[in-house]
Amino acid sequence: MKWRDRILLFCVLISINALSVSGQDSDLEAVRPTGIAPAPVRKAQSVEKEATESTPARARRAHAKAKKRVKSTPAPIEDTQYTPDGIPKTGAASVIVVDANTGQTLYEKNADQTRAAASTQKLLTALIIAESGFLDRPVMIQSIDTMAEPVKLNIKPGDTYQRIDLLRALLVKSPNDVARCLARDNAGSVEAFAEVMNRRARALGAVNSHFVNPNGLPVPGQYSSARDLSIIARAAYANPTIRSIVRLPQLVFRYANGRTRELENTNKVLKRLPYCNGMKTGYTEAAGHCLISSGSRAGRDIIVVVLGDSKAGVWRDSSALLSWGLWM
Repeated sequence: MKWRDRILLFCVLISINALSVSGQDSDLEAVRPTGIAPAPVRKAQSVEKEATESTPARARRAHAKAKKRVKSTPAPIEDTQYTPDGIPKTGAASVIVVDANTGQTLYEKNADQTRAAASTQKLLTALIIAESGFLDRPVMIQSIDTMAEPVKLNIKPGDTYQRIDLLRALLVKSPNDVARCLARDNAGSVEAFAEVMNRRARALGAVNSHFVNPNGLPVPGQYSSARDLSIIARAAYANPTIRSIVRLPQLVFRYANGRTRELENTNKVLKRLPYCNGMKTGYTEAAGHCLISSGSRAGRDIIVVVLGDSKAGVWRDSSALLSWGLWM
């Protein structure tokens, strides 16, 4: 090959190599993740990055919304059946559900039927004591106070307690001897206190009730109704002292001799439902199992009265009605 041909071939090879290197550099810049790529490529990368980053954000928002929706629905109450309108069916003899703020009746079943109220009427006892004031004053136990079987705190004659301590024990554990003690201390005797109870009930509008003692133990001529008890419960719910007590899951009571005892709230719905905040249980053979329960959620306050239920049904029915009332 002549030298001129060799020179020409050499020049051609150099040109081809230069074009190849230029193309490789162009490809490298097109995929480079830093800011030296051309503007159109940066825009595409930006869009891709935003899309990548927004996907988890959207997922988090969707999860939060789903979680919020779940929270806005009450947990189902086991073994509860519902009417076509979505109202829980109950086995109780008498029921009423009311708005604690307005008094509006949301649901009722035999609400005006007169029945034994058992210890639910201790809400009226507690209301009178709380409204009378001087809760830091001492109360000396007398022998007559202790005559109140079967549920007792076993306070001893001659011992002294503050009224507020006895009031707390009354509402949390429901001892009958404490109810008698507070009634006698307030009005001089159980009989005189019963007259106070009846006057206060009538003043509230609970006109279909008659009370003979402060603890709800069965005696002839003592009765109330679900509607009347809901009226009394609304007044008690509005009282800050009572409301602060009935929500307590347990309470440590200190006896006069220094011994302490933990009192567990008899209201099992307090542990079942986080939005339950009271109020009072009751049971006698004549009354059956009874419960006045209350709850609050999102600015809504509901009171449920269940009378004459079964041992298991009273918790289920009260829980279902309370949930229904708060979410309806």
